[in-house]
Amino acid sequence: MGRWSGKKVAVLYGGRSAEREVSLKTGEACAEALRSRGLDVTLVDAGLDLDVRLRALGADVAFVALHGRYGEDGCAQGLLESMGIPYTGSGVLASAAGMDKVLSKLLFREAGLALAAYRVFPASRAASVGVADLPAGLPAVVKPACEGSSVGVHVVKDAAGLPAALADAARYKGDLIVEQYVRGQEVNVAVLEGAALGTVEMVPSREFYDYVAKYTPGSTQYFVPARLSPEATARVCRDAETAFRALGCDGAARVDFIVAADGTPYILEVNTLPGMTGTSLVPKIAAGKGIPFPELCERILDGASLKA
Repeated sequence: MGRWSGKKVAVLYGGRSAEREVSLKTGEACAEALRSRGLDVTLVDAGLDLDVRLRALGADVAFVALHGRYGEDGCAQGLLESMGIPYTGSGVLASAAGMDKVLSKLLFREAGLALAAYRVFPASRAASVGVADLPAGLPAVVKPACEGSSVGVHVVKDAAGLPAALADAARYKGDLIVEQYVRGQEVNVAVLEGAALGTVEMVPSREFYDYVAKYTPGSTQYFVPARLSPEATARVCRDAETAFRALGCDGAARVDFIVAADGTPYILEVNTLPGMTGTSLVPKIAAGKGIPFPELCERILDGASLKA
């Protein structure tokens, strides 16, 4: 029997971010998986009345299945801390750091991880940034600093495409980040309670692993484990654990890399609440290790706690 058997489990999903639709799918999948393990589960859409709904439910624990702002950035975690409700995933500080790509890059660099060359611009400068301002010329990757699921991310190959990419990224919260485009394998590592669980490599039919490639079945090939040498695999897993510790994460996280031809893993970000849908990566990695999805969800739930 799991730690929360006989208790009221609230699966928080939906929310108010640009990733609401993905979160709804994550929450529904996790709730179904937990119910299959005999747990008393209620889905709770995380709106402005979240505190009222949790009190009315009498929730003993929260399984956080939110993505993006107000749920993955420390906001929901702070509310749960103040209500005394144990919850899955990282705490307030680690969640906020993971969502803010500018801050997380500083922490990654301090931890000795490899980063592509990048520059940060305020969103107000979107219309005035030119090729000469980029860290390594073109091609380049343009992204908003505080979104996930590749929302607002663009690979820019020529000067004509730069203004539109910057304008789109500027629609979202935070500064703009422009990174050097690094050619290599797109590899993600699942980390569970500080230990790397395994790797997955994505080969999208599109130019890169964007929102469509992530959430449209059949648009991406997956290799579990990633097609890396034993040495490169060991390094990417070690770097993922380092990134997890650098942010102070808890529970399950997914660490995203581009692995260059020489085996160097360039870290992109840490997802402190990774997707758990039918096409999501952490469940694929877990399945490759012989961990069925319901068991994975209950293992994540068993790690729920207050972090403050």
